[in-house]
Formats: sequence, structure tokens, C-alpha cells
Amino acid sequence: MENEIAFNHFVSVENLTNDQILTLIHNAEGFKNQTRKVSLTEPVYAANLFFENSTRTHTSFDMAERKLGIQVIPFDPSHSSVNKGETLYDTLLTLEALGVQLSVIRHSTNNYYESLINLNDDQHLHMAIMNGGDGSGQHPSQSMLDLMTIYEEFGHFDGLKIAIVGDITSSRVARSNMQALHHLGAELYFAGPDYWYDPQFDKYGKHVDLDDVIDQINVAMLLRVQHERHAGDENEDQFSATSYHEKYGLTNKRYQQMKKKAIIMHPGPINRDVEFSSNLVEAEKSRFFRQMQNGVFMRMAMIEAVLRGNHLGGLQ
Repeated sequence: MENEIAFNHFVSVENLTNDQILTLIHNAEGFKNQTRKVSLTEPVYAANLFFENSTRTHTSFDMAERKLGIQVIPFDPSHSSVNKGETLYDTLLTLEALGVQLSVIRHSTNNYYESLINLNDDQHLHMAIMNGGDGSGQHPSQSMLDLMTIYEEFGHFDGLKIAIVGDITSSRVARSNMQALHHLGAELYFAGPDYWYDPQFDKYGKHVDLDDVIDQINVAMLLRVQHERHAGDENEDQFSATSYHEKYGLTNKRYQQMKKKAIIMHPGPINRDVEFSSNLVEAEKSRFFRQMQNGVFMRMAMIEAVLRGNHLGGLQ
């Protein structure tokens, strides 16, 4: 089969090559238009361990696994032995003993996966790990579906002007996307409150006022204000949804200033009338629902690559 690609794990986009990204996009497009078929000749068992709330990512991975013919083993963190003090490693060791070969994990701890894939000499976990989001670190599958959506629209990345707007410091989506898009040659702008911006992002793009670039950009990537990650942030007590929307959100006025063929993206869930005027969520330039649709097919491509990397399902 053409465009074969293999990974032992899929936890970050940081070290992906441009060729690897494009191969994953093409494979996902193949799944979407039904020209790519993968037939498992051996059973594969997967578990989705989501220790943070999720609708899109959790359900999308579940759907992708089922479309590939993988048998999904239900796992509910709220009723697991994690609540008795069991470590994540021991939980996976248990699932492996029961026959689970692939785990998709979302966890509040940044880089939680490091201790699961870089084992000590006395550890013997043999399981493929896919990162469904770690704290404010990485969200590789969201980044990849975003890249697919942009590529589907423009056919390239080089020279595209893309604004990442909002609660950037808290956003694992922003971190993954700025790394990947920078490598792919996009011109990045960051906009939003100064107190939710970190100068470390300067190596990827420019921090600007959204109104200064709104008529120039090809893509506006809006980020959810993540109130749950703002514990101890004095700005949280002064937050005003109305004020935020006026200063940094996609208002109807800003929408009208955008290029005719520009698109708007958001990882979800959307805080309506905060990041996004409610009446624009389904507007002509919005790709919010396209992103969710593409998520299933991109996750199929990512899972296939991990299956190949671990010789699971009879795939070599």
C-alpha cells in the first residue's frame, strides 16, 4: 500500500518531518474519500483513558478505532483503581495483561507519556501509546486534523498567514500547531491578552493586535478560554466575557474584514459570544464542523501508523 508510515507511539508533533505530516494528511484524505482501505487480519484491542473531560477527541478516537476494525475496551477513570492510588503505569500494566495493545490517553500532567515510553530497565510495558492531550503540553491529533483542514482548503502551507488567537499559554492545541505550522513554512501571528502570552513563542511568530492583521490572514485559529487552568491567575477574577469578545474575539465586524477565502477554526468546545460570535459558528468561513469530521479520518491515519509501527493487526 502506498504512503505507508509507521510510529512506535504518537505523543507529539514536535519532531515530525514535513514529509511525515503530508503523508498522514494524504492517508487521512484517502480514508475520507474511501480510496484507502486497511484490513486487519489479527484482532487489535484498544482502550481510551480520558482523565480529563472530552467530547470531540474521545468520541473521535472511538469512532476511528471502530472504523479500522479495532475492538474498543471501555475504560472509565472515575470507576477505576486510579481512585485507589494506582499509578498510570500500573493501570496500563493491568490493561496489557488483559490483552489491550493500544492506549489513547488524555491526562492533566504535562509530558505524562515520557515515563510510559522511556522505561527503566526493570519495567516491561509493551503497549503503543497515543497522546489525546497532556495538560498544557501537546495535542497532536487536534493539530494533525487542523493541518488536514488547512491543507484541504489551500493545498499548501508555505507562506500562509495564520493567526492563533486567545488563551495561548494554556493551550496544548496552540503549542502543537505553532510547532508544526512553523516547520511547514506558515507565517504565524499570535493575538490575545498579553497575560496569556509567553515570549518563548516569539521563535514561531509575531505577537500582534488582531485588528492589525485581520484583513491579511488566511486562517484565524481561535482558542477556547480555559478557565479551568487559571487557578491562581489574578486576571481570572477580573474576566469579562463581553470585554474579551470585544477586544479579542471574532466579532461580526472582524468577520466582515477577513479575506473572502479566509477560514476560521476552533478546537472546541466553543464559548459562544466569547471567542466566537454565536451567529458565526456555522458561517460560510467557519470550518468548525469540518474540523470535527476530519478528526475521525486523521485519527484513523495516525492509528494506522502506530499499528504498523508495532506490527499489530497483521500490518507490517
